[in-house]
Formats: sequence, structure tokens, C-alpha cells
Amino acid sequence: MNGVLVIDKPQVLTSHDVVAAARRTLGETKIGHTGTLDPLATGVLPLAIGRATRLVRFFAASDKDYEATIRFGFTTDTYDISGREVSRTDAVPAREELVRALQTLTGEYLQPPPAFSAKKVGGRRAYELARNEHAVALAPAAVRVARADLVAFSGGRAHVVLTCSAGFYVRSFAHTLGELTGTGACLEALRRTRSGEFRLENAMGISELSEPSRVASALIPLSALLHHFPAINSRGLDRVAHGRGLEPGDYERRPAALSPVEWVRLLNLGGDLIGMGTPGSAPGSLHPAVVLV
Repeated sequence: MNGVLVIDKPQVLTSHDVVAAARRTLGETKIGHTGTLDPLATGVLPLAIGRATRLVRFFAASDKDYEATIRFGFTTDTYDISGREVSRTDAVPAREELVRALQTLTGEYLQPPPAFSAKKVGGRRAYELARNEHAVALAPAAVRVARADLVAFSGGRAHVVLTCSAGFYVRSFAHTLGELTGTGACLEALRRTRSGEFRLENAMGISELSEPSRVASALIPLSALLHHFPAINSRGLDRVAHGRGLEPGDYERRPAALSPVEWVRLLNLGGDLIGMGTPGSAPGSLHPAVVLV
């Protein structure tokens, strides 16, 4: 089995739990997820299966869409509702103040990851150190928020829709909103509705993994993946299979004006995805950096 299954992850389960369940149910050992979701979160979790696991780097780097519920007047050590309570107040920001804070947190900026995260510090997971009450200092990471729209606000809870870059922590976003409004806040609920090219409407429940016909209909084949990258049809299947460079005579056409770091889908003459390449050092050449055959 080669391709991607989009799972609608339920609450409580970790992303690793979903991968383990898929391996057991499908009888496949080569399965990996393409972007971690916290146990609190639900929604789109793409699983790369078989040769598609070699493409995880491209899926994980994509933008994401979220629907978040943020609770004000309440803070925790994990920045979400599952953590240990740190503070509680009856204070709630005015709607206008909240909108201004949301505008502040759009665009490109450096975001500090939460202490309770899977980031590594000295070879150990940050959350392991934080649980043992060790001080955790994580370097801020560059993130991009294309959209942070307030959908509803009542009862001290804001419902926000977000479009953000890979590596963005919605928990940190919620915590920072609380700091900006002066009331404190934490993430109460989170649902991922899109991860790159994978959307919630294409997702299946984890219980459906035991239904072969459902799996077969939901599996996204290699040929349907990464269409946002330019493509060339290659005659050099053997060269690609052995990781050897392609010369201009090995493919039908090359997309115009490729940058030195741009990725290209390598297709066989039947249109099947056989690899991902980058421009080689010689003029007109392509290097098959990821091989799927």
C-alpha cells in the first residue's frame, strides 16, 4: 500500500497512537504521520504509507488551518486546558481589545514554543524537563500567520480560525493573547481542518481503518500528491531508480525558470510519480533527491 490516508484524529489519542493503530489494523509497518497533533486536538492527521513515507518532509512543511476555542481568565502550565492551573480571574477582554490583539499576532514574527512541547533541550524532550519542574528555555521560531479571524466571542471564550505556517503552536498563540489582553488565556479546544493539500472533508475515522473498502476508496495514491510542485515526464526511469542525474534528453520538458532549490515532481511517461528532483549542477540537468521506485 502506497499513498496517504487522512485521519480525523479524535481527542485523547496522540499522533503516535494513531500511527500505531493504523500499523496494527492495516498490517503495514511503514506508516508515519505528517505533523503532530496534541492529545487535546482533533482533526486532520495525514498518514503517509509505504513509499509515501519518503515524502513526509514535503507534507509536514505545509501551512495548516485550525479552529480554536480560547478561554480567557484562566492560565495553565501547558497553555491548554489539560494542564495544571496557574491563575484564574473573572477578567474578560473587550471585543475590540481582542480584535486588536489578534491583528498583532498576524504576519511573520518569532514565536516562543511552550515549555511543554516535544522540542529537545540537551537531548531531552522539553516536556520531560518541564514535568520535573526544571527551567526550560526554548529559542523562538519564525512563524507566519496568514489569518486569525474572530468568529464568535461570548462567555469569556473566543472562537478563532487560523491559517498558519508549519511549526506554529496554537497553545502559545492562546497564551500570548491572554498576555496581550491582560486577562490570561489558554487553549480550550482545537480542530485542524487542513494540513497542506489534505482537508477534513477527505478524512476518515480511525475506526474505519478496519474496513478494506473504505480504506481503498480513501487512499490518496502517489500520482495525486504534491501537485503544487512543477512536474516533468521522465524517460530515464532506470536513472531515477538508481538516484542518477537526469540530462535534458531524459525527460520531455523542463518547467521554465526553476530556482536552484526548487523541487520538481518526476513522473514516468504514464504520469506516475517516481521521485522528487532538484536542478543539478550541469545546465539542464535534474538530480533525483527522493526516489520512489
